[in-house]
Amino acid sequence: MKNEKRSQLEFVILMAALMSIVALSIDAVLPALPKIGDYLNSVNETDNQKLITAIFLGLGFGQLIFGPLSDSFGRKPMVYFGFGVFVIASIICITTRNFEVMLFGRVLQGVGLSSPRTMSIAIVRDSYNGDHMAKILSIVTMTFILVPVIAPMLGQFLLIHFGWQSIFTVNLVFGSMIIIWFWRRQPETLHNSYQKTFHLSIFKTGTITFFRIKSAVIYTLLSGLVTGSFMVYLSTSQQIFQVQYDLGDYFPYIFASLAVTIGLATFLNSAIVMRFGMWNLVNIALLAFVVISLIYVILFWSGVNPPIEILILFLMLQFASVAFLFGNYRALAMQPMGHIAGIGSALNGFISTVMAVPIANYIGSFIKTSVLPLFIGFLVTGINGLVLFYSVKKPVRLKD
Repeated sequence: MKNEKRSQLEFVILMAALMSIVALSIDAVLPALPKIGDYLNSVNETDNQKLITAIFLGLGFGQLIFGPLSDSFGRKPMVYFGFGVFVIASIICITTRNFEVMLFGRVLQGVGLSSPRTMSIAIVRDSYNGDHMAKILSIVTMTFILVPVIAPMLGQFLLIHFGWQSIFTVNLVFGSMIIIWFWRRQPETLHNSYQKTFHLSIFKTGTITFFRIKSAVIYTLLSGLVTGSFMVYLSTSQQIFQVQYDLGDYFPYIFASLAVTIGLATFLNSAIVMRFGMWNLVNIALLAFVVISLIYVILFWSGVNPPIEILILFLMLQFASVAFLFGNYRALAMQPMGHIAGIGSALNGFISTVMAVPIANYIGSFIKTSVLPLFIGFLVTGINGLVLFYSVKKPVRLKD
């Protein structure tokens, strides 16, 4: 029993580590956005935000490639191939002096990283089911959240002492260590009964199967809405704290404190999801998400930013509710897709990300002198989320 627990702990940490390569590639760059923009002769802060959303675009499209292929060739080969793409993309980012080429490199980084991100979810789905799967995904997400706690501080340290290019180099070294660990310790999880002979029609048949599962589609759309609203914060946080609030070097610490809030709430979700069920927790969290947004919009409708302490309080409450949505949405979507876990995870990630990028770019374009548009965006996405959530029946709970 003791060895079994240790094995599961290593599994959870390894899955989180695979996803954390993505988090580090996104969040460590945040403090360096102005410097990278200056280096590439891009002085428009709104354009610099695209260095964040571009990687999400690649994450979305890449999953369409690796997810279906993993249902035929296995999860592990796809992780290796995807990381190879990430290495090439990182070299492009380090060596270019052109902003458009950097954007292409970031998209390509996203394509490569979509593989370990998608495969980690598919591997969890291969290995667990029901509320137990939701518990594991919550723990994975919680461990994954630890990276954004330290990533901006690491990025700022590297930026000051070694230049912004070193951030990409450290990402490569960190990723290589995880891939070696994955290669040595993680067995293939694709069930023989679910393995499909590769032919191009598996993309078509898998997609048709996915869209016939109403709950999977609805929870995927819900993932897109919450990811989009959170991506607005990710892409504009540097501008909000360093430009609007003029907090300069304090930005990584504020970012870390909010990430800790998400981590703690995600841990709480993992502790109680088996007792209360993922649907019930989503119901409460989604209502909280809408109410918190509405209160902020009413109180600060003038557009004048509140004191930083008030803003952080609202963001902490908001992200606590978001923490209950991320993993549970994904688990609810994946629950009926055990037989197409690869392409199911890919379509879930692709649709939610492709929804999220334009949401983030559109709302982010309004966040120049006030934080109000961020909370209006939260409110609109939350209300739409409630309508979608109540349009699908409550699932039957599975304990294992």
